Amino acid sequence: MNSKHPVIGQIVKVLRGKDPGEYAIVIGIEDERFVWLADGVNRKFDQPKKKNLHHLQLQDQISSEVDESIRETGRVTNGKLRHALAKFVEAQEKGE
Repeated sequence: MNSKHPVIGQIVKVLRGKDPGEYAIVIGIEDERFVWLADGVNRKFDQPKKKNLHHLQLQDQISSEVDESIRETGRVTNGKLRHALAKFVEAQEKGE
């Protein structure tokens, strides 16, 4: 489940820092140790958070909408980020 190699559009759970327990989406990969995260609410696409992979729990879910948008245009709207995270949280709560 928790592969150590994140991909663009992958949902992660923050384990350490100012917002533990929150979910975010990988919008960029710095190197083998750091990724850039955004959630569309507290962390907008234009001001992502750089996080160490050791402080994250990678989820199996990858948002194809976010991935495709970043591949096609180099960016994604904050609304798409919020929508993808809301869908994921809703599925988690239903136990899917």
